[in-house]
Amino acid sequence: MAFAERYIQRNIVYPEFIPEAVDYGLGLIVVVPVYNEPEVTRMLDSLADCECPGQPVEVFLVVNQSEDSKKEVEIQNRETIRLVESWKQNKPDTFFDLYILTPPLFPKKHAGAGLARKTGMDEAIRRFSTIENKDGIIISLDADTLVDPAYFVAIENHFQKKQKQVGACIRFKHRINELEDELHKQGMILYEKYLHYYKNALSYTGYPHAIHTVGSAFAVKANAYVKQGGMNRRQAGEDFYFLHKLSQLGEIGEIDTTCVFPSARISDRVPFGTGPVLQKWMNGDKSLQETYSFKAFQDLKQLFDLLSQLYESTEEHSGLNEVNLSESLNQFLLEDGFSEALKEIKANSSKFDSFKKRFFQYFNAFKVLKYMNFSHPSYYAFQYVHEADLDLKKEIKK
Repeated sequence: MAFAERYIQRNIVYPEFIPEAVDYGLGLIVVVPVYNEPEVTRMLDSLADCECPGQPVEVFLVVNQSEDSKKEVEIQNRETIRLVESWKQNKPDTFFDLYILTPPLFPKKHAGAGLARKTGMDEAIRRFSTIENKDGIIISLDADTLVDPAYFVAIENHFQKKQKQVGACIRFKHRINELEDELHKQGMILYEKYLHYYKNALSYTGYPHAIHTVGSAFAVKANAYVKQGGMNRRQAGEDFYFLHKLSQLGEIGEIDTTCVFPSARISDRVPFGTGPVLQKWMNGDKSLQETYSFKAFQDLKQLFDLLSQLYESTEEHSGLNEVNLSESLNQFLLEDGFSEALKEIKANSSKFDSFKKRFFQYFNAFKVLKYMNFSHPSYYAFQYVHEADLDLKKEIKK
């Protein structure tokens, strides 16, 4: 049985989009959701300017719209397809094969970035399954994102060196230099600082899967994609949910030998994320200046530092009784049923390594976010991003 046969039978709803035969050397497939996007060819130019990797490459543009999309979206999508077809004709020697996927109108309930990304990634699985390449790399990109010339080579080299990793996040930097409005620029700088602060603070706690979750900046192995159950259909935040679920399968690396450059534009395409956050900022909402207090991350570090103590303690003595955890964390653990969860984790762990793995399957990234929202503002005031980041850096230097 092909490595993805069962996944294809159970999870893929659309018939094959690409009739062309698969190159048996195919190693990398880039999936790009395209919705009401006027500048796709700029992204394609960026890909075409890259250094050619050692394996064949395919690029999928998933041009999509909802059953209730506005007429102007339909018009723009048709124009996008025309422009891309013209681009292909004018660049016949491009090292990658470019395909336009046009799925049927997405149901209103599920239409969005998640379903578009899933549609393209599932087609990538079909292609890799045909040639039994379970180590094929599916790369997630956005239509408004440009890439560094080393993009493909860096991704290819990374997975050749880190063969046990199930995926990787790619360094990113929003194109702030393109902004002329000073307020817009300030908002984008704050948002990017927040993203780095949250990831670095999470790493500081000892959480083993501290990663960036940016839809235009990650790659996943085909076999891991299948084992994880594929991309979800969330209208936004699909990257966060997918990558943190993927992290439970194995290590997700970081590729810092190249970079992607997402747009810093204001957008209403998704209900949350960069675009909507910036729109609120431009409308006078200054909450972007603030983030979760560093003290809340210190709470989690105190708990995670106790893992060996928790493992060695008896069921009657949880290992927390002699430690002065913060009032906020104590209350959260109580309401979350931590003691019962801990008993179950210990009962199913014969070694510390398996205990630690099970513990962080329970206290995962979603639980961390749940604690952050539980502790703010009831126990901790939100902190200015610059101050929180400074506190983190001071603590790391100690």
